[in-house]
Amino acid sequence: MDLQLAKARIAKLRLGPASRMRLLPRGEEGLRAAFDQAMSQAVGQAKDQAPRLRLRRRGGSSVRGRVVVAGIEWRRLGTAAAVVLIVGVLLHAMFGANGMVVYRQKRTEMQALQNDVERLQKENGLHVDQIKALKTDPAAIEKEAREQLHYTRPGEVILVSPAPPQKPSTGRARNSK
Repeated sequence: MDLQLAKARIAKLRLGPASRMRLLPRGEEGLRAAFDQAMSQAVGQAKDQAPRLRLRRRGGSSVRGRVVVAGIEWRRLGTAAAVVLIVGVLLHAMFGANGMVVYRQKRTEMQALQNDVERLQKENGLHVDQIKALKTDPAAIEKEAREQLHYTRPGEVILVSPAPPQKPSTGRARNSK
C-alpha cells in the first residue's frame, strides 16, 4: 500500500510525457526495484517521525521546542513594536511640532507676509516719489497747498461744501430700562 502511494505521488510530480520518464533501459529493472524499495523505507520512516515532528512544532515538552515557540513570539512582538514605532514616527512627522501640517500653515503665513511686504514697499515707493515732488516740483507744491490749506490765487473763489450731517441715532440698539 505504501509503495503504491509513493508511486502515485511520484507520478503526480512528472513533468512531461510519460514516455520521457523511462530513462533506464529495459534491462535494468533491478535498479527500479531498488529505488522503489528505498522509497518505501523513506515513506515508512517519515510516517514514524511525523507525530514527533508535529509535537516539536507546537512546542512540545522539549526545551528546544519551548525556545522555538518563544522565538516566534518574540519575533511577533518585535514586528508589532516596529509597526507601532513606524506609525508613531509618521504621526509625529505629520502632526508634530515641526510636522507637515505646521509646515503648511507656516508656509501660507510666510506668503501672506511676503505679500504685505511687497504692498508696503510699493506704498513706500509712492510716498518717496511724492516727497521728492513736493521738494522740487512747484506744481505739486501748489496742488497740495490748494487742497490742504485752501490757498487761492488772487481773484479765485473756493466753494466748500459742508460736511454731510450725521444720522440721528434711533435708539434701537440701546437697552431700555
